[in-house]
Amino acid sequence: MKGFKEKSLADRMSEAAKAKQAQLERARAKSPANDPGFAARQEERRKVAEAREIRAAEREKEKLAAKLRDAEQRIRDEAARLEAEKLEAVRREAEAAERKLREAALEIERKAARDARYAARKNRKK
Repeated sequence: MKGFKEKSLADRMSEAAKAKQAQLERARAKSPANDPGFAARQEERRKVAEAREIRAAEREKEKLAAKLRDAEQRIRDEAARLEAEKLEAVRREAEAAERKLREAALEIERKAARDARYAARKNRKK
């Protein structure tokens, strides 16, 4: 009985290369690219992906439009608030000016009354 003959490195390398080649051929045979409906499915997937991208772009466009509307509304609100503040400031200034005029008129009346009292007192002493 002869002993067990060990395989040489070259034999093992050649068997590994053959196994890899066979595995590659099996994978190529199972490849979906060889399937007749593969191209149709790929085209359908591409169309679905394009439609998805279009919907996403439309959603993004709507979001930007909503942000723009919100910004415009905030600007209008701020402008209205500033206008109201200006009108309030003008109203307060007008009230202050009117109050000063009333106080000045009241002071003139008081002075006239005081002068009349002084004149009456002077006339009584004569």
